[in-house]
Amino acid sequence: MDLLARREHGRVELTRKLRQRGAPPEMIETALDRLTEDGLLSESRYLESFVSYRARSGYGPMRIREELSQRGLQRGDIDLALRECGIDWQEQLQDVWQRKFAGHLPVDARERAKQGRFLSYRGYSMDMIGRLLSGRSVDD
Repeated sequence: MDLLARREHGRVELTRKLRQRGAPPEMIETALDRLTEDGLLSESRYLESFVSYRARSGYGPMRIREELSQRGLQRGDIDLALRECGIDWQEQLQDVWQRKFAGHLPVDARERAKQGRFLSYRGYSMDMIGRLLSGRSVDD
């Protein structure tokens, strides 16, 4: 309960933390099942919270998807959470780029590569990055 009081957790993440604290495996499963039944442990709330937090930190959908996969969540649930989060990823990309590069479009291939690498590392697709760095809108 102490762990859940601080923030949302996924089932796999909470299992790992409880094992590290020395809880017996059979007791962990029983406790997690009870927490889920009581509505205190929810994968969907965890996904929503994580996606929102990472997006506010400037990360894109590809990076968030990978981080959630590493935390043991199902790919289908992750994709659903990313679709239903209501975040305009192109606008998010524009904001991250604006903050990092002050809105200066690359003047040469080296600068374009630098900006592209940074945005790609943040988890945005090459298609989105290409549109942004070429000055094209989403509709073009």
